[in-house]
Amino acid sequence: MSAAPTLPIDEPTELFDIDVQTAPPADLLRRILTFSHDGGRYRVSYVNAHVLNQSFSNPALRRALQGSDLVYCDGYGVRLAAKLVGLPVPHRMTGADWIWAVAAMCQDSGRSLYLLGSEPGAAADAAKRLRRWYPRLDVRGTHHGYFDIGAPHSERVIEHIAEHRPDILLVGMGTPQQELWVDCYGDRIDAGVVWTVGALFDYVSGRTPRAPHWLADNGLEWIFRLAVEPRRMWRRYLLGNPAFLRRVWRERRRRAQG
Repeated sequence: MSAAPTLPIDEPTELFDIDVQTAPPADLLRRILTFSHDGGRYRVSYVNAHVLNQSFSNPALRRALQGSDLVYCDGYGVRLAAKLVGLPVPHRMTGADWIWAVAAMCQDSGRSLYLLGSEPGAAADAAKRLRRWYPRLDVRGTHHGYFDIGAPHSERVIEHIAEHRPDILLVGMGTPQQELWVDCYGDRIDAGVVWTVGALFDYVSGRTPRAPHWLADNGLEWIFRLAVEPRRMWRRYLLGNPAFLRRVWRERRRRAQG
């Protein structure tokens, strides 16, 4: 982790001992792109209700999030939590939206990307789609995310990234695997910015459909995801959402009493 360059930005809000940025998405994206060319090494992460839930039972994940240079909000649950607790409410910045702005900014500034994650072929398909809209975008490489921490495959991936030296490495393996992988290999990853992105490549490649805007814009995207992938998502939402609300309510009472 490097000392962040001095760029004016709103103060973060501290939710469950994790600093979440409150600046508008456009400001955050400019800040992240600034990270990519100042010669340092930076980590960018996101939080939503699911990630925060896991951070309570996974200390290594919590440490990885706390060790990130920038953490942003990727879910309406976090916005609701901040409001209920009485904290500044962060903006929501979801990958399937910001990736197109990042691609445009990278193309215009000559910065490069490397896409790491998802099942075999998804990252490559995502890169092709990005290049279809931004033909001068420099995508240095792609690789799937199906390998374990400590496995020889991880070593080969680190070597491949070092050969291509991207400005920004996007890591989409799902939580907590992606955060723990970055935390384990962060000092050896030859990229200016290492940015965990969840299922981003599945959305960009078209393998996973996005919720209609009227659902996503009103904090109801989880209903669509549950309907599309009930076997994979039922535990996250039907058990995870109530658990998160209980944690928020306890935090609200704790702050009120303190």
